[in-house]
Amino acid sequence: MAQIAKQSDDFPRWYQDVVREAELAESGMARGTMVIRPYGFAIWERIQREMDDRIKATGHQNFYFPMFFPYSLLEKEAEHVEGFAPEVAIVSHAGGEDLEEPLAVRPTSEAVIWATYAKWIQSYRDLPLLYNQWANVVRWELRPRLFLRTTEFLWQEGHTAHETEEEAVREALLIHEQVYRDTVEKVLAIPVHGGRKSAAERFAGAVETFTLEAMMRDRKALQASTSHYLGTNFAEAYGVRFLDREGKQQLPHATSWGASTRLVGGVIMAHGDDQGLRLPPALAPVQVVIVPISRGDEERARVLEAAQRVAEDLGETRVQIDDREGVRPGFKFNEWELKGVPVRIELGSRDLDQDQVTLASRVSGEKAPVGLAGVTTGVAAALEAAQRGLYDQAVAFRDEHTFRPKDMDELAALLKDPGGFMVAAWCGSAECETRVKDETKATIRYVPQDRLDPGAPCIVCGHPGTEEATWGLAY
Repeated sequence: MAQIAKQSDDFPRWYQDVVREAELAESGMARGTMVIRPYGFAIWERIQREMDDRIKATGHQNFYFPMFFPYSLLEKEAEHVEGFAPEVAIVSHAGGEDLEEPLAVRPTSEAVIWATYAKWIQSYRDLPLLYNQWANVVRWELRPRLFLRTTEFLWQEGHTAHETEEEAVREALLIHEQVYRDTVEKVLAIPVHGGRKSAAERFAGAVETFTLEAMMRDRKALQASTSHYLGTNFAEAYGVRFLDREGKQQLPHATSWGASTRLVGGVIMAHGDDQGLRLPPALAPVQVVIVPISRGDEERARVLEAAQRVAEDLGETRVQIDDREGVRPGFKFNEWELKGVPVRIELGSRDLDQDQVTLASRVSGEKAPVGLAGVTTGVAAALEAAQRGLYDQAVAFRDEHTFRPKDMDELAALLKDPGGFMVAAWCGSAECETRVKDETKATIRYVPQDRLDPGAPCIVCGHPGTEEATWGLAY
């Protein structure tokens, strides 16, 4: 097993080492693409399952749209195409000949879906449309990084249509809180701040973008999800109208929302340490690994039989028995620590002679003997403590690296060392936002959902602040 870099020495290298050595993913043959290996995909499947259950519980259905559509559809919504133009891949030649009309490879699906909604929506009785799709997307990234930014990635994207603005905004916030925040905090154990994006940081074509922002162990921000209120922009661009309850033609209000395989990268960077991954039990593909320790065939048979009984006693807990021969226990311990399995059970003949096993926690690092009769209770307690411990540690780390700088000089200095979230009053002007970005590379990660008077001058220009903004360097 190769050595991984220390976070404190080289965080980007540490991240690459963990992704490689934990067998999560590797680069594909085409620039910027990613091969997701089985263990990495199992983590994504857990995220997908948890999120999909929440999406369906809020009344949405899944559908699927093609990944190719006429490029001309993108051009109908000017702000949207302007926002995505640098990232769009276009197919102009196929089947041995030039295409009459170029095809866009899906960077996001608002255009093709709203062009189709024009056929589906005629009356208020057809609304709301509450749909979601799980799909791949292609965006031509200049600086790809596995899971975080790749040319092709996996995600879900919701696309809904509503009678009124109030209903559509309520939908966007419902997904924001009950699907995304609930999954990210309760399953991934990553604490997030929620709020609005500034106008400059909004999704292309959106009236409002709601975001969840998390802090990684290198003090950079990661956008965990976004939920957008799109107004009637897409309905108007694609000719979608309906007869309202008074028989008048109206434009439906739209939302779209998405979360992607970037969340796998977020789990790595929010919880990982110098030994590798630390997975929250609610997410971990393997919650408990049992490592039998034995010498000789007779002893091995006895220990394996006991290991199987322990696994069966753990019921629905996701358990794996590592019974590989010719691999030393110490190597197995290190490998499962690297892969972030929350609980390890060590079981040998001496343990059996004393009617016990040794329980090791990946999060706390503690090891302790537990009687065979109490393994189920002990494992349940260890898993609960690991889930809570990872979340609490991440909250403490984020709070420790959240600052309220008094001026631009202090904001810039704190961003360099130690880094983190910078909270300050802002006048709301694009000029001040641009100045911070130009001088520090930091962007506004979010502003509070409710516009409240910060009671302080703008940290950039000194004019009266209109709201509080949180700046940070981000992935």
